Parts: sequence; structure tokens; C-alpha cells
Amino acid sequence: MPIESGSCASARQAKQKRKSHSLSIRRTNSSEQERAGLQRDMLEGQDSKLPSSVRNTLLELFGQIEREFENLYIENLELRREIDTLNERLAAEGQTIDGAELSKGQLKTKASHSTSQLSQKLKTTYKASTSKIVSSFKTTTSRAICQLVKEYIGHRDGIWDVSVAKTQPVVLGTASADHTALLWSIETGKCLVKYVGHVGSVNSIKFHPTEQVALTASGDQTAHIWRYIVQLPTPQPTADCNQMSGEDEFEFSDKDEPDGDGDGSSDCPTVRAPLTSLKSHQGVVIAADWLVGGKQAVTASWDRTANLYDVETSELVHSLTGHDQELTHCCTHPTQRLVVTSSRDTTFRLWDFRDPSIHSVNVFQGHTDTVTSAVFTVGDNVVSGSDDRTVKVWDLKNMRSPIATIRTDSAVNRINVCVGQRIIALPHDNRQVRLFDMSGVRLARLPRSNRQGHRRMVCCSAWSEDHPICNLFTCGFDRQAIGWNINIPALLQEK
Repeated sequence: MPIESGSCASARQAKQKRKSHSLSIRRTNSSEQERAGLQRDMLEGQDSKLPSSVRNTLLELFGQIEREFENLYIENLELRREIDTLNERLAAEGQTIDGAELSKGQLKTKASHSTSQLSQKLKTTYKASTSKIVSSFKTTTSRAICQLVKEYIGHRDGIWDVSVAKTQPVVLGTASADHTALLWSIETGKCLVKYVGHVGSVNSIKFHPTEQVALTASGDQTAHIWRYIVQLPTPQPTADCNQMSGEDEFEFSDKDEPDGDGDGSSDCPTVRAPLTSLKSHQGVVIAADWLVGGKQAVTASWDRTANLYDVETSELVHSLTGHDQELTHCCTHPTQRLVVTSSRDTTFRLWDFRDPSIHSVNVFQGHTDTVTSAVFTVGDNVVSGSDDRTVKVWDLKNMRSPIATIRTDSAVNRINVCVGQRIIALPHDNRQVRLFDMSGVRLARLPRSNRQGHRRMVCCSAWSEDHPICNLFTCGFDRQAIGWNINIPALLQEK
């Protein structure tokens, strides 16, 4: 009788093991299907207050989750079998290679190396396959790190922009579609000043770097420079806004939105006329900003141009042309004479005014839809956000490709960067606000549950790195601005 070789014996054992595994899987699937059917029959037989359509939907969803876990379990078994088969094959080869037996240490090293590769594949595949399911049940600590502190309610229409003053006293500014701009006490949430000089939607507000002066852009085709004088009220004890009860999210109707007269903004002092009006555009002025030093201002318009003005004389210094469609935003560098403009033509442009005799322009092409904003960060980086659901970090010295790309599940609106900590705040169309670092790692999501947070599209975000109470502000179509306290050390440590 012929003697069976070691390799043949190993192959037969592996075949028998695979057969037993397949039988086990079939039995498992069969028993799970029988159990699922039994549970469905029991649920359908019980009295319930839920409509039948809702019950059927829930049953189908739970069935999908159960099937997904079964598939992952089967895939796990298959990968483990591959590891076992590889070990057996390596063991057989170790007895026959060149007629010499590999040492035990060499065999162990080779098997360990191959096994580690498959183990890594197993971990990667399992993690990727389960991430969507597990994330739905994962307990988040972002509520303890990102706390809602104050709501600023008083506008009668959606708020397009939010900004924080750079001089004392530090106040919050909001620009709204109700044709007004409001200044707020950050600590008390009270309106301090109302600006009513525009006859169109106020789309942007920025504070002068050294004076109590504001710059607003409007749908009336102008940008206004106006002076304000504020006296901060004495802070009063406020109720704790941070009590959360679960992660349940709700849909809201118009009747749930804050009343425009909620905080009595009509009672605060009113500024009715600007110091200077900038009038060279032929379309909506969507954004405006101060150049470093505050002696010049730049505006961005739907007439496809950006204009650079001398503040003292109101004269047009440069008209920046080149975009193929309407502009959506403009931003200036905090320390250099640089301007970046974004547009619906899927590009953003860098304008360099450091040489007084000439100005150069560089075009960044990396998005597939409207670039909603582009902002400077510390050093030579620009961060751009788009309706194509991506945010990209760029090096100004190399504009061929971004150094980091963040992919999201919703269009991104006006972003803002915490320069000191290099954290990007992303407001979304889907009412979410997410925080990322400059390398594209997600840090947190601001709470939005149990009537906390924004109820409609979030339009803009603004950091205030030095304020002891609120260091991030957001605004949206729900006619309110919100002040948040972000525990940055804890946030970075959790990363």
C-alpha cells in the first residue's frame, strides 16, 4: 500500500477543515434565519402602537444590520482559514525546499511575516466593513469637549456671517438677510448696536484691526464702513445650556425657530449711516475684508470682480478680474498684503500686493464645484471649502495639488481656522459643524441634539482664540448665532 506523503496529508486535513467550516456556516446561517423569522412572527403578533409601515421599516433595517454582521462573520472565518492554509503550506514547503529542512527559527520568521500581512489585511477589512455600522452606536465624548454656552437671538431672517472684534471691548458681530448687522455682548447675549444703513441683505461683517469700526458687504451692491461705540453690560448668572439628554436628533419646522424679537434687538442703539460707502460694483457684494493695517479694504461681488479700495478716500485702487463666474468670498492674510478670492467657477485665486508697483495672481484648481470660501492659516497655507463636499489644505509654494483633503457628506460653507491650534471649523448645509486638524483628521462634531444647536443650514463659523468663555461662534438660516466653548487641550488629547 502506498505511503501518504506529509504534504498530501496536510492538504487532506485542510480540505476536511474547510468542509467542516462550510457546514458550520450553513448551519449558522440557517439557524439565524430561523431565529429572525421567529422574532419577526413574534413582533408581528404583538400589539404595538407603532404604525405597521414603521414596524416593517424597523424590522427591515434590523434585518439588514443582522445580515451585515453575518457577512462580516463569514468573511472573518474565510480570512482566518486563509491564515491557517498559509501556515500549513509554509510548513509543508519547509520540509521539501532543496531537500533540506528549514530551521525552526527561519520557518517561524517566514510564517510570522506572512501571517502578520494577512492579519493586517484582516484588521483593515474588518474595520472598513464595520465602520458605518459601529459609528451609529459609538458613544461620543464631544458633548463634554464642545459645549453650547450662549445663543444670540434677535435677527428676523437668516444670518450669513459672524465675526469677532479684534479690539477691546471684544464683541460679536452678525450679518443678516434682514438688512441689518448686529453687535452682541458675548457674555450676556444682549444686542449692543444695530446697523441699518443697508437697503439689501447684509452678507458679510468684519472688524477693523485697531479701531471700533466695522466693514459690511450687502446685496445693495455696496460695502459700508461704519463706527460703533459700545459699553458692555454687567454679566448676569445664566442657566446652564450644556445639559444634554442623549443623542436624539429632531427635525424642526418654521414654528420652532427663534422669534426675531426674542432678545429685544429693536431696543439697542442704532447706527443709520456709514462713515464711507464703497460703490464700484455692479452686482451683489457678497464679502469684504480689511487688508493688514486697516488702510485698505477688499470686496468680492457677483459681478465676477474683486475691488481693492483706499479706506480714507473711498477710491478704487485695483479691480481684480479673471474669475469666470460670481465670487463667493474673499479673505486677507493677517500679516501680509495677500488676498484670496473664491468663486462659483470652481477655482480660487491668490492676489499678491506686497510689491506696490505690481500685483500678481495665482489660480488654484482643485475642486469640482463652487468654492464657497478660502482662508489663510498660519504660515504659507490656504484652506478651501466647496460645494463638492471637500475641504482642501494648500501650500502656497506648490499649488499643483493639496497637501490634505477632507471629504464630508454635505456641502461646506464659510470655514474658519483657529490659527494658534490649527483647527478647522466646517459649517455644513446639513446643519452639522465639524472640527478637523490641518492634516485632515476629524476631531469632533458640535452637539446637535434635543433642540441644541442649529436647526437649519449653518452658514459661517468664526474662532475667537483668546476669549475665556466662547472660542467658537456659528450662525445659520435659523436666525441665530451660537457661542461654543471648545476644550481644545482635551480635544487634541483625544485625537
